[in-house]
Amino acid sequence: MPRRRTPSVHHYRFHDEWVLPAPPDAVYAALEDGEGYPAWWPQVRYVEPADGISGTVRFRSLLPYELVITARESRRDPAARVLEIVMTGDLEGWARWTIRPHGAGGSVARFEQDVDVRKALMRRLALPGRPLFLANHAWMMRAGRRGLRALLERRSPGI
Repeated sequence: MPRRRTPSVHHYRFHDEWVLPAPPDAVYAALEDGEGYPAWWPQVRYVEPADGISGTVRFRSLLPYELVITARESRRDPAARVLEIVMTGDLEGWARWTIRPHGAGGSVARFEQDVDVRKALMRRLALPGRPLFLANHAWMMRAGRRGLRALLERRSPGI
């Protein structure tokens, strides 16, 4: 039986769904290219691969702080179109993309994340800052959706 997690102000769970005008395999290919994220997602500032399955990632959104994580691939399944990483550093936990068909030739990319914040500043400001942290994350996700959509449209004009 899984251990129940004690509720914490440092814990976040996120779910987002991006409807995209591209086939699932094209969306999967774009999301699978971790090194390419900074080209289309402005808040992903830096990705430095360490080896074939891990690397360092730096994020910065509207609020004046940066998050640095080490991401390690835990699942890459092209048949199921699932990508999953385990994170350590300023955020500890996991994130997952699941891509499925949607409508005539489109896709839905579902993002799920379950993390505990380890960055000292965010821990100190956990209670008063939580609404701002949530808004900052939502803004980052909207920018990511716009960037991925634009990338997919450049790769396949007319989709």
